[in-house]
Amino acid sequence: MAKSKEQKKEALEEIKNKFDNSKLVVLASYNDLPVSDIQELRKKLKEKDVFYRVVKKTILKLVTKDNVDEDLIDGLRGNLTLAYSPDEVSAAKILAEFAKDHEGIELHAGWLENDFIDKAKVEELSKLLGKEELLAKLVGTLKSPISGFVNVLGGNTRGLVNVLKAIADQKQ
Repeated sequence: MAKSKEQKKEALEEIKNKFDNSKLVVLASYNDLPVSDIQELRKKLKEKDVFYRVVKKTILKLVTKDNVDEDLIDGLRGNLTLAYSPDEVSAAKILAEFAKDHEGIELHAGWLENDFIDKAKVEELSKLLGKEELLAKLVGTLKSPISGFVNVLGGNTRGLVNVLKAIADQKQ
């Protein structure tokens, strides 16, 4: 069933909107992936609030005409996909991990806050820690000195209690 011009225009606007409202957009392609693998990938992406969409080259060219060379897009083969991430690493991290286990998927490029980045930069982003991991490290770092301080204060109190107990034992 052919799409009307209005439907195509709406699809283009939706993609532009997602593009503008995402911190990271990763361009990837896949070939010969079973549907079950694609569903598994979509599930992993959805868990991190990453929106994943198959996109046609013509629409991709229209969306990215201001900040990417059309020759890059023309040279790509397979089903092109965009993964829109609300943070700076989730989409890259999930797609890169998935690509390690599945030969049919390949990362090509991305846009970090609407600035074009090449495949190497996307792979670098995939190696960074995610927001949750960074927050957990921060909490651990902040907790460590506080725990030490509590132990030091507790040590003084324990020492005082031991001295008082020794004096009480001596008087008896």
